[in-house]
Amino acid sequence: MSAPAAETAVLGATSEVGPLRTVLLHRPGAELRRLTPRNNDELLFDGVPWVPRAQEEHDRFAAELTARGVDVLYLDRLLAEVLAVPAARDELVAAAVDDPRLGATLTRTAAAYLADLAPDELAGTLIAGLAHDELPGARGLSYELMDRHDFVVRPLPNLLFTRDSSVWVGDQVAVTSLAMPARHRESTITAAVYAHHPRFAGAAQLYDASLEHLEGGDVLLLAPGVVAVGVGERTTPGGAERLARRVFARGLAHTVLVVPIAQQRATMHLDTIATMVDVDALVMYPAVADSLVAWTVTGEVAPEDGDTTDLTVRGPAPFVEAAATAMGIDRLRVIDTGLDPVTAEREQWDDGNNTLALAPRLTVAYERNTVTNAALEAAGIEVVRIAGSELGSGRGGPRCMSCPVRRDPL
Repeated sequence: MSAPAAETAVLGATSEVGPLRTVLLHRPGAELRRLTPRNNDELLFDGVPWVPRAQEEHDRFAAELTARGVDVLYLDRLLAEVLAVPAARDELVAAAVDDPRLGATLTRTAAAYLADLAPDELAGTLIAGLAHDELPGARGLSYELMDRHDFVVRPLPNLLFTRDSSVWVGDQVAVTSLAMPARHRESTITAAVYAHHPRFAGAAQLYDASLEHLEGGDVLLLAPGVVAVGVGERTTPGGAERLARRVFARGLAHTVLVVPIAQQRATMHLDTIATMVDVDALVMYPAVADSLVAWTVTGEVAPEDGDTTDLTVRGPAPFVEAAATAMGIDRLRVIDTGLDPVTAEREQWDDGNNTLALAPRLTVAYERNTVTNAALEAAGIEVVRIAGSELGSGRGGPRCMSCPVRRDPL
């Protein structure tokens, strides 16, 4: 395995805009070829992407990061390496066949088949899935009654969005609890990589998939010690509270802002409507800029057991005001995109507000959101434009497609 041990001491992030040094991506592959008009809704895609073009777009995205000194890690490669570890292999095979649809006979057959695959083959199968007609020796009542177009192990096309299944807060990693059934196994893969790959040796785990629903796209590190958590379609109030208690108890934050967002697909995560582009500035969907509110949560830690014993909740207050107060600044700038309602809705749907900061005032955005990008540049933000006509079919932009593993402090 590749294992630069020196990196383990400096993993983590305390902001959204500190210079990005290491990022975790997943290059789309065979799992996207599993999408059809029959199953794309169930698998959370709004269309059937042209896979070679999606790969070209992703390769360009990765190349732009590499050209700016970012170390790009690929999730499938890390997965193949940890599958050489027996404990990781056993965990992931068991998770792949933990499905009540299968029945005892098909479960045993599928588990035995997966267990015999080489690490690279197993990694590919865990991600791309195992179709009904691809399992040698398959038998049993469940198998016979299964539609021939169905999957024994379902594919994971949303693994492309590495932000959702893990997020670093300080030097600790939160492996998240994904809300949608189509995505549950993503967390098991991410958890195995963090637990078994030597690159992450010693990294403390802040959260895990057994807890209340919490997704990385809803977690914004506004400033050192200040975390915003969106609550809506994917992250529950219970997940926000659990994260707050843990970051307080471990000294990773002093304030958590809980931000209710509309429970609908267009605004599935907080980062679909707002992302940081400078130490004191964000780009935000104009339709919510004046209505978005936050509850400010703080907590006291009992010194005898290191647990957060009491939470103080204040609010609601306008989000930008609550954020500025928590960040200790006079105001949080909201970049005015100047969009009319129709254009704003189109560019928000196309992830115009889902940008990935590479450093203060340097961000990656989809090229198609021309008006938003022009507004960013007028505000002094350098925009690295990437194509996303096919990548965007899963409703995710540059921030969704990237999990920062290491950012320099501000």
